Amino acid sequence: MLVFAKEKLVILAVPKTGSTALSAALAPRASIVMRSPPAVKHTPMRRYHRFLRLFVEQSLGSTPEIMAIVRNPIDWLGSWYRYRSRDALRGHENSTLSVSFDDFVLEYCKGKPAPFAALGSQAKFVRLNDGQIGVDHLFRYEAQDKIGKFLKDRFGGAIDLPRKNVSPRMELALSQEVSARLHAKRPEEFETWEQAQP
Repeated sequence: MLVFAKEKLVILAVPKTGSTALSAALAPRASIVMRSPPAVKHTPMRRYHRFLRLFVEQSLGSTPEIMAIVRNPIDWLGSWYRYRSRDALRGHENSTLSVSFDDFVLEYCKGKPAPFAALGSQAKFVRLNDGQIGVDHLFRYEAQDKIGKFLKDRFGGAIDLPRKNVSPRMELALSQEVSARLHAKRPEEFETWEQAQP
């Protein structure tokens, strides 16, 4: 999570949406940088609103706007699957090396998934306790041009985003049956992505 006093902006770091690249590019300009452990770096909207909002507003002397990025749910799951297939996780309970992408997504759909598919929720990440999206500027990861324009306008110049924390390349295809199950079990993930700026 990044807080910018001059720009009156908070950027929430939704996992697997380019947050590491954003931090690498913008952290030197930030007034507050929350980078570790992961639970702190990836502070969701609810936790920000409950524990940090008042501190940030008092520190900045104003109410900042909040920005976040969400990814197409299938693409987001694919990024997680590829990230957890790397050799460094071989033999670890989070490894997806011995699991097909279909089985990974089916496991994610369960109420209590196995560790390798326990990923949280983009929809919950950007929502308040009442279920409403609490982010002022919600972008689709796929709309990099819109993200770039927003940041350029806000920071007064183009922002060069380096490639960081990139998942291994891999061709993935989700079966129609599993895709339908994901839509049925996690509709809020697709609804949230659809509400983001295309």
